[in-house]
Amino acid sequence: MHNRRHAQTGQRVTIDKHRWWRDAVIYQVYVRSFLDSTGDGIGDLAGVRAGLPYLKKLGVDGVWLSPFYPSPQHDHGYDVADYCDVDPVFGDLSEFDLLMTDARRLGIKVLLDIVPNHCSEEHPWFREALAAAPGSEARARFHFADGRGTDGSEPPNNWHSMFGGPAWSRVTEQDGTPGQWYLHMFTTEQPDLNWRNPEVGAHFDHALRFWLDRGVDGFRIDVAAGLYKHPDLPDSPDPEADARTRDSVNPLAWNQPEVHDVWRHWRSVCEEYTARDGQERLLVGEVSVPTAREHALYVRHDELHQAFFFDLLSAPWNADAFRKVISHAMQDIAGTGSTVTWVLNNHDQVRTVTRYGELGTEGSGLGAARARAAALLMLALPGAAYIYQGEELGLPEVVDLPDDVLTDPIFRRTGSRARIRDGCRVPLPWSGHASPFGFTSGAESAKPWLPQPAYFAEYATDRALADTHSFWHLYRDGLQLRAGLPQLGEGALRWLDTQPGVLAFVRGDGLVCAVNFGTAPTPAPVSGTPLLSSGPCAPGVLPGSTAAWWISDCTNP
Repeated sequence: MHNRRHAQTGQRVTIDKHRWWRDAVIYQVYVRSFLDSTGDGIGDLAGVRAGLPYLKKLGVDGVWLSPFYPSPQHDHGYDVADYCDVDPVFGDLSEFDLLMTDARRLGIKVLLDIVPNHCSEEHPWFREALAAAPGSEARARFHFADGRGTDGSEPPNNWHSMFGGPAWSRVTEQDGTPGQWYLHMFTTEQPDLNWRNPEVGAHFDHALRFWLDRGVDGFRIDVAAGLYKHPDLPDSPDPEADARTRDSVNPLAWNQPEVHDVWRHWRSVCEEYTARDGQERLLVGEVSVPTAREHALYVRHDELHQAFFFDLLSAPWNADAFRKVISHAMQDIAGTGSTVTWVLNNHDQVRTVTRYGELGTEGSGLGAARARAAALLMLALPGAAYIYQGEELGLPEVVDLPDDVLTDPIFRRTGSRARIRDGCRVPLPWSGHASPFGFTSGAESAKPWLPQPAYFAEYATDRALADTHSFWHLYRDGLQLRAGLPQLGEGALRWLDTQPGVLAFVRGDGLVCAVNFGTAPTPAPVSGTPLLSSGPCAPGVLPGSTAAWWISDCTNP
């Protein structure tokens, strides 16, 4: 523990040297798919509040809530119309305050998802901009520009949206004539904000303080490598790279150097609140950049506390690939004084159970076995870890949703099912043998906003809790050991020499984690019965597609 003087009173505030976020396990709640308290088929804040005891039992340290702000829901809340309120479909501010009260009582931290790169076309600022003239102060809050060509009918540059199609849309001016174009790196309904305009920064200062004053413990920052665009908006040498990769690739639109000033300022706002009461507030960024070295620039001591390290999520199921990714993260990111923020699943990615499977192995359980092993590996790594709802149930991706129920704007813009995200957002199964599986309330409850397949009955939470061999118990046991063992959480690791296809490392004073990426059993790196394993694991043997933890006196077996 150490003391810091209060910024205003001069009194000393005690701050824990071990900051909670450095090795926290955070559970991502996709609010509309977690639990519905009203029977309208859409999850809500009251449903999140009802689910908090479940999350406490699982053993997580906090929750990250997907956007619940007022929004026309063109991108399910990532098109924000008001950053300081609750959309009626999710509840209201009173319900949010009740959620915060219950979370504090249970010792669960609460992070909100904030979206500073773009807003909704229904945001008052954008409505004002559409009604204003070219060159006006209202339009200066966004990226409005004249078109190219003699009649201005061509976009200002050749950039493409990450969700497909041109990144520019032309407006009709008040006199009915075709007018300027505005930039949207995602959907037409999500105009990008111009962070070179100081009004934008002030707007988000207000939003941060609004929620911090209501007691939140921090923010997950959407598109944290975005915000600033090249001031000249030049053509890109590869304009379709973002759409092709579904990633922030265009170097003219992402990862501009000025963005770091924003995070320094936001960090200072968090530090101001910490100085008042000694409670650390967390900023964790969605940072997608080419290398771990560039990633590390976002988590320097005065910028973001943490940033998601997506390289583990995107790594193929291969021991060498995993070792390379982990080594780079430990060298470049942990070297800044931050800790690595590991993630295997989220609301934008195919779930691990499906992602780790192979064509022709459906029904073999291979994807599930690998997903269980990856979970134990992640929980043994130094730093923080994020779990996406349903990951602890072993939910697979729902890959056969009919076209007429798909809601992802990627599908709407491209007509292609490639990389659409609905399949990982299907509402959770809680109980029972048929949809809605306890997700909605009331005898006359509406159907879930996305249909749940019949096989979700096998993954319902009530069954998972009753089955001691389930994914849920593996996660719960791993979280309990992680919280109780001094070797786990924050710290370092040391690699062990192993046979090909096996990854093994030591944490602290003799905790060994090993993963067999192959399908055939190999000798275990440690003799004796594992402390925890992702599947059946006899002493001295590490089966294929299995991870295990041991406590060993010999740190170089």
